[in-house]
Amino acid sequence: MESCGGTHYWARFAKAQGHEVKAIPARLVKSFLQGQKTDANDAIAISVAALQPNIKSSRLITAEDQSLNCMDGARASLVSAKRAQANQIRAYLLEFGIPIAKSDKVLKVEIPTILGDAENDLTLNFRFTLNLLWQHFLCIDTALTELEKEYNKIISNDEECKRLQKLEGVGPVGALGLKVFLGQTGHFNNGRQASACLGATPVQHSSGGKVFIGGISKTSSNKRLRSILFQGAFAAVCAAEKREARTQKDFWIKDLLSRRCRKVVVIALVNKTIRTAYAILKNKTDYQFFSITNN
Repeated sequence: MESCGGTHYWARFAKAQGHEVKAIPARLVKSFLQGQKTDANDAIAISVAALQPNIKSSRLITAEDQSLNCMDGARASLVSAKRAQANQIRAYLLEFGIPIAKSDKVLKVEIPTILGDAENDLTLNFRFTLNLLWQHFLCIDTALTELEKEYNKIISNDEECKRLQKLEGVGPVGALGLKVFLGQTGHFNNGRQASACLGATPVQHSSGGKVFIGGISKTSSNKRLRSILFQGAFAAVCAAEKREARTQKDFWIKDLLSRRCRKVVVIALVNKTIRTAYAILKNKTDYQFFSITNN
């Protein structure tokens, strides 16, 4: 079948009937489409694409992992909406000469005071608008708090997330993202394929026997997870740079920093983290780091 919004549901339904499912990305099916876009032509393109040996199928996840993925996406959406609403409130008040510091704690203290101050120059229309925006902000904040409680409860009770959080630069959000992304380990032949799918490996442009290795791909299948892993790895690299090497991973980071720039080292750590996480989930083992003993 062609990957679409209902792919996971129909794939699970077809598997329950005893079928073997192969979900093909829509952009790959498009390459085999002949003529105008009709149901018949789409069916022919899907069948032709499915027979090609070099066509890679999309990941199919379980209902549990899909639920976790939806929760993670809802959390990210609420965080973005909360930030946008707070910035809008600050921008409107700044136009009236009332600056507010960039902190939710400060915002929660200042807004009720501003709304209750009858001597400022705010008009009744703006007070009405500001009150609506403020109530919307509080609703988003309440929903985000409730969601994060359930979010953290699930992560704290999940053994795989606990093992993944032992990796350098991987926190609760990154652990849950890696669990969902790498949960179906059979989709990848090895950790390198998983890292390439997430966009943590350099892009190759080779022709005529000449090999050119560029930067990391901009078409990652999960840019948000890669961004989360990058931020965590950046913090881990900065911490390892400032202290004495305590593990073999710290020694590897310091050695790489002596030869390459910091961001290249961060991407290298992200690549290693993904491959290690794949091995942990596939072999059901704990992350083991080796300390450097001083003789």
